Amino acid sequence: MTAKKPIILAVDDDSQVLAAIVRDLRQEFSQDYRIVRASSGPEALATIQELRSKEEALALIVADQRMPELEGVELLTAARELFPDAKRVLLTAYADTEAAVRAINSARLDHYLMKPWDPPENLLYPTLHDLLTAWQMAHKPKFRGVRLIGFQWSPLSHELKDFLSGYLVGYQWLDFETSTEAQTMVKMKGFSASDLPLVITADGSAVANPTKAALAQHLGITTRPLQEMYDVVVIGAGPSGLAAAVYGASEGLKTLIIERQTPGGQAGTSSRIENYLGFPTGLSGADLAFRAWSQAVRLGAEFLAPQEVTELCVQDGYKVLTLGDGSKISTKAVVLTTGVSYRTLDVPGMDRLSGAGVYYGAARTEARSCDEQDVYIVGGGNSAGQAAMYLATYARRVFIVIRGANLAASMSAYLIEQIRTTPNIELLPFSQIKEVCGQDRLEAVIIDRNGTVEKRPARALFVFIGAKPSTEWICNQVICDSKGYLLTGRDLVADPRYATVWKQDREPYLLETCVPGIFAAGDSRAGAMARVASAVGEGSMAIKFVHEYLDE
Repeated sequence: MTAKKPIILAVDDDSQVLAAIVRDLRQEFSQDYRIVRASSGPEALATIQELRSKEEALALIVADQRMPELEGVELLTAARELFPDAKRVLLTAYADTEAAVRAINSARLDHYLMKPWDPPENLLYPTLHDLLTAWQMAHKPKFRGVRLIGFQWSPLSHELKDFLSGYLVGYQWLDFETSTEAQTMVKMKGFSASDLPLVITADGSAVANPTKAALAQHLGITTRPLQEMYDVVVIGAGPSGLAAAVYGASEGLKTLIIERQTPGGQAGTSSRIENYLGFPTGLSGADLAFRAWSQAVRLGAEFLAPQEVTELCVQDGYKVLTLGDGSKISTKAVVLTTGVSYRTLDVPGMDRLSGAGVYYGAARTEARSCDEQDVYIVGGGNSAGQAAMYLATYARRVFIVIRGANLAASMSAYLIEQIRTTPNIELLPFSQIKEVCGQDRLEAVIIDRNGTVEKRPARALFVFIGAKPSTEWICNQVICDSKGYLLTGRDLVADPRYATVWKQDREPYLLETCVPGIFAAGDSRAGAMARVASAVGEGSMAIKFVHEYLDE
Protein backbone atom coordinates (compact mmCIF):
# COMPACT_ATOMS: atom_id res chain seq x y z
CA MET A 1 0.00 0.00 0.00
CA THR A 2 1.43 3.37 -1.07
CA ALA A 3 1.70 5.84 1.81
CA LYS A 4 -0.35 9.00 1.43
CA LYS A 5 1.45 12.29 1.19
CA PRO A 6 1.31 14.64 4.18
CA ILE A 7 -1.09 17.58 3.85
CA ILE A 8 -0.67 21.34 3.69
CA LEU A 9 -3.92 23.15 4.47
CA ALA A 10 -4.52 26.69 3.11
CA VAL A 11 -7.36 28.73 4.65
CA ASP A 12 -8.72 32.15 3.53
CA ASP A 13 -12.23 33.56 3.10
CA ASP A 14 -11.08 35.74 0.18
CA SER A 15 -11.42 33.49 -2.88
CA GLN A 16 -8.75 35.36 -4.89
CA VAL A 17 -6.19 35.22 -2.07
CA LEU A 18 -7.01 31.56 -1.45
CA ALA A 19 -6.54 30.73 -5.14
CA ALA A 20 -3.19 32.52 -5.16
CA ILE A 21 -1.80 30.77 -2.07
CA VAL A 22 -2.98 27.35 -3.30
CA ARG A 23 -1.36 28.01 -6.71
CA ASP A 24 1.97 28.94 -5.17
CA LEU A 25 1.92 26.06 -2.71
CA ARG A 26 1.21 23.54 -5.45
CA GLN A 27 3.96 24.94 -7.64
CA GLU A 28 6.59 24.38 -4.96
CA PHE A 29 5.36 21.56 -2.73
CA SER A 30 2.94 19.31 -4.66
CA GLN A 31 5.59 16.67 -5.33
CA ASP A 32 5.86 15.82 -1.63
CA TYR A 33 2.60 17.15 -0.15
CA ARG A 34 -1.10 17.24 -0.90
CA ILE A 35 -2.47 20.79 -0.94
CA VAL A 36 -5.96 21.11 0.59
CA ARG A 37 -8.03 24.32 0.69
CA ALA A 38 -10.75 25.71 2.95
CA SER A 39 -12.70 28.94 2.42
CA SER A 40 -13.63 29.67 6.04
CA GLY A 41 -12.57 28.96 9.59
CA PRO A 42 -15.42 26.53 10.36
CA GLU A 43 -14.82 24.68 7.09
CA ALA A 44 -11.12 24.43 7.91
CA LEU A 45 -11.85 23.13 11.41
CA ALA A 46 -14.20 20.48 10.01
CA THR A 47 -11.51 19.47 7.52
CA ILE A 48 -8.93 19.18 10.30
CA GLN A 49 -11.29 17.02 12.37
CA GLU A 50 -11.91 14.77 9.36
CA LEU A 51 -8.17 14.42 8.76
CA ARG A 52 -7.73 13.44 12.39
CA SER A 53 -10.44 10.78 12.18
CA LYS A 54 -8.81 9.33 9.06
CA GLU A 55 -5.39 9.47 10.74
CA GLU A 56 -3.95 11.62 7.97
CA ALA A 57 -0.67 13.49 8.44
CA LEU A 58 -1.17 17.27 8.61
CA ALA A 59 2.19 18.99 8.18
CA LEU A 60 1.33 22.69 7.82
CA ILE A 61 -1.62 25.07 8.15
CA VAL A 62 -1.47 28.48 6.48
CA ALA A 63 -4.47 30.53 7.64
CA ASP A 64 -5.59 34.14 7.12
CA GLN A 65 -6.14 36.19 10.30
CA ARG A 66 -9.22 38.24 9.39
CA MET A 67 -12.02 35.73 8.76
CA PRO A 68 -15.55 36.65 9.95
CA GLU A 69 -16.72 33.43 11.62
CA LEU A 70 -13.46 32.20 13.09
CA GLU A 71 -10.28 34.26 13.10
CA GLY A 72 -6.98 32.73 12.03
CA VAL A 73 -5.44 32.72 15.51
CA GLU A 74 -8.51 30.98 16.95
CA LEU A 75 -8.44 28.37 14.19
CA LEU A 76 -4.74 27.66 14.62
CA THR A 77 -5.16 27.40 18.38
CA ALA A 78 -7.98 24.87 17.95
CA ALA A 79 -5.95 22.95 15.37
CA ARG A 80 -3.15 22.50 17.88
CA GLU A 81 -5.42 20.29 20.00
CA LEU A 82 -5.93 17.88 17.11
CA PHE A 83 -2.49 18.10 15.45
CA PRO A 84 -0.03 19.34 18.07
CA ASP A 85 2.98 18.73 15.80
CA ALA A 86 1.64 20.48 12.69
CA LYS A 87 3.35 23.76 11.80
CA ARG A 88 1.03 26.78 11.96
CA VAL A 89 1.51 29.96 9.95
CA LEU A 90 -0.68 33.09 10.11
CA LEU A 91 -1.30 35.18 6.99
CA THR A 92 -1.77 38.81 7.95
CA ALA A 93 -1.94 42.33 6.56
CA TYR A 94 0.42 45.04 7.74
CA ALA A 95 -2.20 46.48 10.09
CA ASP A 96 -2.43 43.21 12.02
CA THR A 97 1.31 42.71 12.47
CA GLU A 98 1.28 43.50 16.18
CA ALA A 99 -1.54 40.99 16.82
CA ALA A 100 0.36 38.37 14.85
CA VAL A 101 3.51 38.89 16.93
CA ARG A 102 1.52 38.56 20.14
CA ALA A 103 -0.10 35.36 18.83
CA ILE A 104 3.30 33.76 18.32
CA ASN A 105 3.68 33.83 22.10
CA SER A 106 0.09 33.42 23.27
CA ALA A 107 -1.11 30.88 20.69
CA ARG A 108 2.35 29.39 20.10
CA LEU A 109 2.28 30.00 16.35
CA ASP A 110 5.35 29.02 14.36
CA HIS A 111 5.46 32.05 12.06
CA TYR A 112 3.47 34.79 10.39
CA LEU A 113 3.66 35.98 6.77
CA MET A 114 2.71 39.34 5.31
CA LYS A 115 0.32 39.71 2.38
CA PRO A 116 1.17 39.97 -0.45
CA TRP A 117 4.11 37.48 -0.55
CA ASP A 118 5.32 38.35 -4.04
CA PRO A 119 7.75 37.02 -5.15
CA PRO A 120 7.06 33.69 -3.35
CA GLU A 121 10.62 32.50 -4.06
CA ASN A 122 11.86 35.10 -1.60
CA LEU A 123 8.95 35.82 0.74
CA LEU A 124 7.09 32.49 1.03
CA TYR A 125 9.05 29.40 0.07
CA PRO A 126 12.18 29.79 2.27
CA THR A 127 10.12 30.11 5.46
CA LEU A 128 7.80 27.24 4.61
CA HIS A 129 10.70 25.01 3.57
CA ASP A 130 12.36 25.57 6.95
CA LEU A 131 9.15 24.79 8.81
CA LEU A 132 8.42 21.65 6.76
CA THR A 133 11.97 20.38 7.19
CA ALA A 134 11.60 20.74 10.95
CA TRP A 135 8.25 18.94 10.82
CA GLN A 136 9.70 16.06 8.76
CA MET A 137 12.55 15.61 11.22
CA ALA A 138 10.15 15.23 14.14
CA HIS A 139 7.34 13.41 12.32
CA LYS A 140 6.76 9.72 12.96
CA PRO A 141 4.59 8.38 10.13
CA LYS A 142 1.46 6.55 11.18
CA PHE A 143 1.55 2.79 10.81
CA ARG A 144 -0.51 1.88 7.75
CA GLY A 145 -0.83 -1.88 8.09
CA VAL A 146 -2.99 -4.12 10.27
CA ARG A 147 -3.34 -3.09 13.90
CA LEU A 148 -4.22 -5.45 16.73
CA ILE A 149 -5.53 -3.83 19.90
CA GLY A 150 -6.04 -5.94 22.99
CA PHE A 151 -4.85 -6.80 26.47
CA GLN A 152 -1.31 -8.09 26.99
CA TRP A 153 -2.52 -11.04 29.09
CA SER A 154 -5.48 -12.03 26.92
CA PRO A 155 -5.20 -15.60 25.51
CA LEU A 156 -7.27 -14.59 22.47
CA SER A 157 -4.96 -11.64 21.80
CA HIS A 158 -2.03 -14.07 21.95
CA GLU A 159 -3.75 -16.45 19.51
CA LEU A 160 -4.38 -13.62 17.05
CA LYS A 161 -0.75 -12.45 17.30
CA ASP A 162 0.42 -15.95 16.46
CA PHE A 163 -2.09 -16.21 13.63
CA LEU A 164 -0.99 -12.96 12.00
CA SER A 165 2.69 -13.80 12.49
CA GLY A 166 2.17 -17.28 11.07
CA TYR A 167 0.86 -15.80 7.81
CA LEU A 168 3.57 -13.12 7.85
CA VAL A 169 0.96 -10.38 8.02
CA GLY A 170 2.74 -7.25 9.20
CA TYR A 171 0.86 -5.81 12.14
CA GLN A 172 1.21 -3.35 14.99
CA TRP A 173 0.36 -4.54 18.50
CA LEU A 174 -1.18 -1.96 20.83
CA ASP A 175 -1.83 -2.75 24.47
CA PHE A 176 -5.14 -1.11 25.41
CA GLU A 177 -4.13 -0.66 29.04
CA THR A 178 -0.92 1.26 28.35
CA SER A 179 -1.48 2.96 24.98
CA THR A 180 -3.51 6.16 24.79
CA GLU A 181 -3.40 5.80 21.00
CA ALA A 182 -5.12 2.42 21.31
CA GLN A 183 -7.79 3.82 23.63
CA THR A 184 -8.48 6.69 21.22
CA MET A 185 -8.69 4.37 18.20
CA VAL A 186 -11.10 1.99 19.93
CA LYS A 187 -13.38 4.90 20.85
CA MET A 188 -13.18 6.41 17.34
CA LYS A 189 -14.22 3.08 15.81
CA GLY A 190 -17.27 2.94 18.09
CA PHE A 191 -16.09 0.08 20.29
CA SER A 192 -15.26 -0.35 23.97
CA ALA A 193 -12.90 -2.44 26.09
CA SER A 194 -15.44 -5.28 26.19
CA ASP A 195 -15.11 -5.68 22.38
CA LEU A 196 -11.37 -6.38 22.49
CA PRO A 197 -9.29 -7.71 20.88
CA LEU A 198 -9.94 -5.45 17.90
CA VAL A 199 -8.31 -5.82 14.49
CA ILE A 200 -8.12 -2.74 12.26
CA THR A 201 -7.02 -3.37 8.68
CA ALA A 202 -5.03 -1.04 6.45
CA ASP A 203 -8.21 0.33 4.83
CA GLY A 204 -9.60 1.33 8.24
CA SER A 205 -12.24 -1.36 8.60
CA ALA A 206 -12.43 -3.06 11.99
CA VAL A 207 -13.53 -6.41 13.35
CA ALA A 208 -14.05 -6.93 17.07
CA ASN A 209 -13.28 -10.09 19.04
CA PRO A 210 -12.76 -12.11 15.83
CA THR A 211 -12.30 -15.83 15.44
CA LYS A 212 -9.29 -16.87 13.38
CA ALA A 213 -11.62 -17.92 10.55
CA ALA A 214 -13.35 -14.52 10.57
CA LEU A 215 -10.00 -12.75 10.63
CA ALA A 216 -8.78 -14.86 7.70
CA GLN A 217 -11.81 -13.84 5.64
CA HIS A 218 -11.26 -10.20 6.66
CA LEU A 219 -7.67 -10.40 5.40
CA GLY A 220 -8.60 -12.15 2.16
CA ILE A 221 -7.22 -15.59 3.07
CA THR A 222 -9.15 -18.38 1.33
CA THR A 223 -11.27 -20.40 3.75
CA ARG A 224 -13.52 -22.26 1.29
CA PRO A 225 -12.51 -24.64 -1.53
CA LEU A 226 -12.88 -23.41 -5.08
CA GLN A 227 -13.60 -26.86 -6.53
CA GLU A 228 -15.46 -30.02 -5.52
CA MET A 229 -12.94 -32.59 -6.82
CA TYR A 230 -9.14 -32.71 -6.54
CA ASP A 231 -6.43 -35.15 -7.56
CA VAL A 232 -4.76 -34.91 -4.17
CA VAL A 233 -5.60 -33.16 -0.91
CA VAL A 234 -2.77 -32.54 1.55
CA ILE A 235 -3.95 -32.23 5.17
CA GLY A 236 -1.49 -30.17 7.19
CA ALA A 237 0.88 -27.40 6.08
CA GLY A 238 4.05 -28.29 7.96
CA PRO A 239 7.29 -28.86 6.01
CA SER A 240 6.13 -32.25 4.70
CA GLY A 241 2.71 -30.94 3.66
CA LEU A 242 4.15 -27.88 1.94
CA ALA A 243 6.66 -30.07 0.08
CA ALA A 244 3.85 -32.36 -1.05
CA ALA A 245 1.86 -29.35 -2.26
CA VAL A 246 4.85 -27.95 -4.18
CA TYR A 247 5.59 -31.24 -5.94
CA GLY A 248 1.94 -32.12 -6.52
CA ALA A 249 1.16 -28.77 -8.13
CA SER A 250 4.40 -28.65 -10.13
CA GLU A 251 3.67 -32.11 -11.59
CA GLY A 252 0.22 -31.18 -12.83
CA LEU A 253 -1.96 -32.61 -10.07
CA LYS A 254 -5.00 -30.60 -9.01
CA THR A 255 -3.73 -30.00 -5.49
CA LEU A 256 -5.39 -28.62 -2.36
CA ILE A 257 -3.61 -28.13 0.96
CA ILE A 258 -5.66 -27.64 4.15
CA GLU A 259 -4.22 -26.18 7.36
CA ARG A 260 -6.15 -25.72 10.60
CA GLN A 261 -3.77 -23.18 12.11
CA THR A 262 -0.83 -21.51 10.32
CA PRO A 263 1.74 -22.74 7.77
CA GLY A 264 4.90 -24.40 9.05
CA GLY A 265 3.58 -26.57 11.85
CA GLN A 266 5.92 -26.82 14.83
CA ALA A 267 8.86 -25.94 12.58
CA GLY A 268 7.07 -22.70 11.73
CA THR A 269 7.37 -21.52 15.33
CA SER A 270 11.14 -22.05 15.42
CA SER A 271 13.09 -18.81 15.82
CA ARG A 272 16.03 -20.16 13.82
CA ILE A 273 16.66 -23.40 11.93
CA GLU A 274 20.41 -23.72 11.47
CA ASN A 275 20.82 -27.29 10.18
CA TYR A 276 18.65 -27.12 7.04
CA LEU A 277 20.58 -27.70 3.83
CA GLY A 278 21.35 -24.61 1.77
CA PHE A 279 20.96 -21.96 4.49
CA PRO A 280 24.39 -21.61 6.14
CA THR A 281 23.33 -18.74 8.38
CA GLY A 282 19.97 -20.34 9.22
CA LEU A 283 16.45 -19.03 8.74
CA SER A 284 13.35 -18.77 10.85
CA GLY A 285 10.64 -21.41 10.62
CA ALA A 286 8.10 -18.76 9.62
CA ASP A 287 10.34 -17.62 6.76
CA LEU A 288 10.82 -21.18 5.51
CA ALA A 289 7.09 -21.87 5.72
CA PHE A 290 6.15 -18.68 3.90
CA ARG A 291 8.66 -19.36 1.10
CA ALA A 292 7.26 -22.86 0.62
CA TRP A 293 3.65 -21.66 0.80
CA SER A 294 4.32 -18.95 -1.79
CA GLN A 295 6.08 -21.49 -4.01
CA ALA A 296 3.18 -23.96 -3.82
CA VAL A 297 0.60 -21.28 -4.64
CA ARG A 298 2.71 -19.95 -7.52
CA LEU A 299 2.86 -23.45 -8.99
CA GLY A 300 -0.92 -23.81 -8.82
CA ALA A 301 -1.75 -25.36 -5.44
CA GLU A 302 -4.87 -24.13 -3.68
CA PHE A 303 -4.44 -23.23 -0.02
CA LEU A 304 -7.28 -23.42 2.49
CA ALA A 305 -6.84 -21.98 6.01
CA PRO A 306 -7.65 -21.83 8.79
CA GLN A 307 -9.81 -24.86 8.11
CA GLU A 308 -10.02 -28.26 9.79
CA VAL A 309 -10.82 -31.70 8.41
CA THR A 310 -13.13 -33.41 10.89
CA GLU A 311 -13.94 -36.63 9.03
CA LEU A 312 -12.66 -38.74 6.15
CA CYS A 313 -14.57 -41.55 4.45
CA VAL A 314 -14.15 -43.58 1.25
CA GLN A 315 -16.96 -43.74 -1.31
CA ASP A 316 -16.47 -45.72 -4.55
CA GLY A 317 -12.72 -45.29 -4.26
CA TYR A 318 -12.92 -41.51 -3.79
CA LYS A 319 -12.00 -39.89 -0.48
CA VAL A 320 -14.64 -37.54 0.89
CA LEU A 321 -13.45 -34.98 3.46
CA THR A 322 -15.81 -33.18 5.82
CA LEU A 323 -14.58 -29.76 6.94
CA GLY A 324 -15.19 -27.96 10.19
CA ASP A 325 -17.90 -25.80 8.62
CA GLY A 326 -19.79 -28.88 7.38
CA SER A 327 -18.81 -28.58 3.71
CA LYS A 328 -17.41 -31.60 1.84
CA ILE A 329 -14.56 -32.10 -0.62
CA SER A 330 -13.87 -35.12 -2.83
CA THR A 331 -10.41 -36.21 -3.89
CA LYS A 332 -8.71 -39.16 -5.54
CA ALA A 333 -5.83 -39.29 -3.07
CA VAL A 334 -4.94 -37.87 0.34
CA VAL A 335 -1.59 -37.09 1.96
CA LEU A 336 -1.80 -36.91 5.76
CA THR A 337 0.81 -34.48 7.06
CA THR A 338 -0.97 -33.54 10.27
CA GLY A 339 2.23 -33.32 12.30
CA VAL A 340 2.34 -33.29 16.09
CA SER A 341 1.21 -31.02 18.91
CA TYR A 342 3.04 -30.15 22.10
CA ARG A 343 2.37 -32.25 25.16
CA THR A 344 0.87 -30.29 28.02
CA LEU A 345 2.52 -29.81 31.39
CA ASP A 346 0.20 -31.19 34.05
CA VAL A 347 0.82 -28.97 37.07
CA PRO A 348 -1.50 -26.61 38.98
CA GLY A 349 -2.23 -23.31 37.25
CA MET A 350 -1.23 -24.30 33.72
CA ASP A 351 -4.69 -24.36 32.16
CA ARG A 352 -5.73 -21.12 33.85
CA LEU A 353 -2.64 -19.18 32.72
CA SER A 354 -2.21 -20.68 29.25
CA GLY A 355 -1.83 -17.78 26.83
CA ALA A 356 -1.33 -15.36 29.74
CA GLY A 357 2.35 -15.93 30.42
CA VAL A 358 2.37 -19.70 29.87
CA TYR A 359 3.00 -20.78 26.27
CA TYR A 360 3.45 -24.06 24.43
CA GLY A 361 6.13 -23.66 21.81
CA ALA A 362 8.39 -20.73 21.02
CA ALA A 363 5.68 -18.00 21.07
CA ARG A 364 7.95 -15.61 19.19
CA THR A 365 5.24 -12.94 19.29
CA GLU A 366 5.73 -12.61 23.06
CA ALA A 367 9.52 -12.33 23.05
CA ARG A 368 9.67 -8.53 23.06
CA SER A 369 7.35 -8.31 26.04
CA CYS A 370 9.96 -10.29 28.02
CA ASP A 371 12.43 -7.40 27.85
CA GLU A 372 14.65 -7.36 30.94
CA GLN A 373 12.53 -10.04 32.64
CA ASP A 374 13.23 -13.60 33.81
CA VAL A 375 11.75 -16.36 31.64
CA TYR A 376 11.74 -20.15 32.00
CA ILE A 377 11.89 -22.91 29.41
CA VAL A 378 10.89 -26.49 30.20
CA GLY A 379 12.49 -29.10 27.96
CA GLY A 380 15.87 -30.09 26.57
CA GLY A 381 15.29 -30.69 22.86
CA ASN A 382 16.35 -28.62 19.86
CA SER A 383 13.14 -26.58 19.90
CA ALA A 384 13.81 -25.60 23.50
CA GLY A 385 17.40 -24.68 22.68
CA GLN A 386 16.42 -22.54 19.70
CA ALA A 387 13.80 -20.76 21.83
CA ALA A 388 16.36 -20.12 24.57
CA MET A 389 18.79 -18.51 22.14
CA TYR A 390 16.05 -16.31 20.69
CA LEU A 391 14.62 -15.24 24.04
CA ALA A 392 18.08 -14.46 25.40
CA THR A 393 18.15 -11.49 23.00
CA TYR A 394 15.36 -9.83 24.99
CA ALA A 395 15.08 -11.39 28.45
CA ARG A 396 17.29 -10.54 31.40
CA ARG A 397 17.80 -14.21 32.17
CA VAL A 398 16.63 -17.44 30.54
CA PHE A 399 16.44 -20.57 32.69
CA ILE A 400 16.25 -24.01 31.03
CA VAL A 401 14.56 -26.52 33.34
CA ILE A 402 15.42 -30.19 32.67
CA ARG A 403 15.01 -33.41 34.66
CA GLY A 404 18.35 -34.86 33.60
CA ALA A 405 21.94 -33.89 34.28
CA ASN A 406 22.64 -32.15 30.95
CA LEU A 407 21.43 -31.53 27.41
CA ALA A 408 23.70 -33.99 25.61
CA ALA A 409 21.09 -36.72 25.23
CA SER A 410 18.44 -34.63 23.52
CA MET A 411 19.97 -31.50 21.90
CA SER A 412 22.29 -30.97 18.92
CA ALA A 413 25.90 -30.20 19.76
CA TYR A 414 25.92 -26.84 17.99
CA LEU A 415 23.00 -25.60 20.14
CA ILE A 416 24.57 -26.86 23.35
CA GLU A 417 27.73 -24.89 22.55
CA GLN A 418 25.74 -21.73 21.76
CA ILE A 419 23.84 -22.00 25.04
CA ARG A 420 27.06 -22.61 26.98
CA THR A 421 28.59 -19.39 25.66
CA THR A 422 25.49 -17.20 26.15
CA PRO A 423 25.92 -15.47 29.52
CA ASN A 424 22.25 -14.87 30.36
CA ILE A 425 21.15 -18.49 29.80
CA GLU A 426 21.33 -20.79 32.84
CA LEU A 427 20.69 -24.53 32.90
CA LEU A 428 18.75 -25.92 35.89
CA PRO A 429 19.46 -29.71 35.91
CA PHE A 430 17.56 -32.27 38.01
CA SER A 431 14.67 -29.78 38.17
CA GLN A 432 10.91 -29.81 37.62
CA ILE A 433 8.16 -27.19 37.54
CA LYS A 434 5.70 -28.03 40.31
CA GLU A 435 3.24 -25.12 39.98
CA VAL A 436 2.69 -21.85 38.14
CA CYS A 437 1.31 -18.89 40.09
CA GLY A 438 -0.56 -15.68 39.30
CA GLN A 439 -4.01 -14.15 39.14
CA ASP A 440 -4.64 -12.89 35.60
CA ARG A 441 -1.10 -13.61 34.37
CA LEU A 442 1.96 -15.63 35.24
CA GLU A 443 3.84 -14.10 38.16
CA ALA A 444 5.97 -16.93 39.53
CA VAL A 445 6.95 -20.58 39.11
CA ILE A 446 7.56 -23.12 41.85
CA ILE A 447 10.53 -25.35 41.05
CA ASP A 448 11.73 -28.55 42.67
CA ARG A 449 15.51 -28.54 42.28
CA ASN A 450 16.72 -32.00 43.26
CA GLY A 451 14.50 -31.99 46.34
CA THR A 452 14.72 -28.29 47.17
CA VAL A 453 11.46 -26.43 46.43
CA GLU A 454 11.65 -22.70 45.71
CA LYS A 455 9.34 -20.02 44.32
CA ARG A 456 10.82 -17.74 41.64
CA PRO A 457 9.37 -14.67 39.89
CA ALA A 458 8.77 -15.29 36.19
CA ARG A 459 7.50 -13.20 33.28
CA ALA A 460 6.89 -16.18 30.97
CA LEU A 461 7.10 -19.97 30.85
CA PHE A 462 7.65 -21.77 27.53
CA VAL A 463 6.97 -25.52 27.45
CA PHE A 464 8.73 -28.04 25.17
CA ILE A 465 8.22 -31.47 26.74
CA GLY A 466 7.70 -33.65 23.70
CA ALA A 467 4.87 -34.05 21.25
CA LYS A 468 1.97 -36.32 20.35
CA PRO A 469 0.66 -37.01 16.84
CA SER A 470 -2.35 -35.00 15.71
CA THR A 471 -4.20 -38.07 14.46
CA GLU A 472 -7.14 -38.43 16.87
CA TRP A 473 -9.69 -37.74 14.15
CA ILE A 474 -8.30 -40.34 11.71
CA CYS A 475 -7.26 -43.27 13.94
CA ASN A 476 -10.64 -44.96 13.44
CA GLN A 477 -10.01 -45.03 9.68
CA VAL A 478 -6.36 -46.04 9.43
CA ILE A 479 -4.08 -48.20 11.56
CA CYS A 480 -1.94 -46.35 14.11
CA ASP A 481 0.60 -47.63 16.61
CA SER A 482 0.02 -47.57 20.36
CA LYS A 483 1.09 -43.90 20.55
CA GLY A 484 -1.16 -42.72 17.73
CA TYR A 485 1.44 -42.53 14.94
CA LEU A 486 0.29 -43.61 11.46
CA LEU A 487 1.60 -46.96 10.21
CA THR A 488 2.69 -47.06 6.56
CA GLY A 489 4.51 -49.35 4.14
CA ARG A 490 6.62 -52.13 5.67
CA ASP A 491 5.68 -51.09 9.23
CA LEU A 492 2.05 -51.57 8.28
CA VAL A 493 2.68 -55.00 6.74
CA ALA A 494 4.39 -56.13 9.96
CA ASP A 495 1.36 -55.21 12.08
CA PRO A 496 -1.02 -58.11 12.95
CA ARG A 497 -4.03 -56.05 11.90
CA TYR A 498 -2.73 -55.65 8.36
CA ALA A 499 -4.10 -58.91 6.98
CA THR A 500 -7.64 -58.10 8.07
CA VAL A 501 -7.85 -54.69 6.39
CA TRP A 502 -5.62 -54.75 3.29
CA LYS A 503 -7.48 -56.30 0.35
CA GLN A 504 -5.32 -55.17 -2.59
CA ASP A 505 -3.30 -57.55 -4.81
CA ARG A 506 -0.19 -55.42 -4.20
CA GLU A 507 1.56 -54.45 -0.99
CA PRO A 508 1.09 -50.87 0.26
CA TYR A 509 3.50 -48.30 -1.09
CA LEU A 510 6.27 -47.08 1.19
CA LEU A 511 4.25 -44.14 2.63
CA GLU A 512 0.75 -45.62 2.13
CA THR A 513 -1.59 -46.30 5.06
CA CYS A 514 -3.98 -49.25 5.31
CA VAL A 515 -6.47 -47.36 3.11
CA PRO A 516 -5.33 -47.40 -0.55
CA GLY A 517 -4.69 -43.87 -1.80
CA ILE A 518 -4.23 -42.38 1.65
CA PHE A 519 -0.58 -41.62 2.38
CA ALA A 520 1.24 -40.25 5.41
CA ALA A 521 4.40 -38.15 5.70
CA GLY A 522 6.24 -36.16 8.31
CA ASP A 523 6.19 -36.26 12.09
CA SER A 524 2.79 -37.98 12.44
CA ARG A 525 4.06 -41.08 10.59
CA ALA A 526 5.48 -43.92 12.66
CA GLY A 527 9.25 -44.14 12.26
CA ALA A 528 9.67 -40.64 10.84
CA MET A 529 12.76 -38.64 11.77
CA ALA A 530 11.89 -35.38 13.54
CA ARG A 531 13.93 -33.14 11.25
CA VAL A 532 12.78 -30.52 8.75
CA ALA A 533 14.87 -32.00 5.92
CA SER A 534 13.43 -35.50 6.35
CA ALA A 535 9.88 -34.10 6.53
CA VAL A 536 10.42 -32.24 3.25
CA GLY A 537 11.83 -35.42 1.70
CA GLU A 538 8.85 -37.52 2.79
CA GLY A 539 6.38 -34.95 1.51
CA SER A 540 7.93 -34.98 -1.94
CA MET A 541 8.18 -38.80 -1.92
CA ALA A 542 4.48 -39.07 -1.10
CA ILE A 543 3.60 -37.39 -4.41
CA LYS A 544 5.61 -40.05 -6.28
CA PHE A 545 3.42 -42.73 -4.71
CA VAL A 546 0.27 -40.69 -5.37
CA HIS A 547 1.17 -40.78 -9.08
CA GLU A 548 1.65 -44.56 -8.94
CA TYR A 549 -1.67 -44.99 -7.19
CA LEU A 550 -3.52 -42.79 -9.70
CA ASP A 551 -1.95 -44.71 -12.60
CA GLU A 552 -3.27 -48.08 -11.39
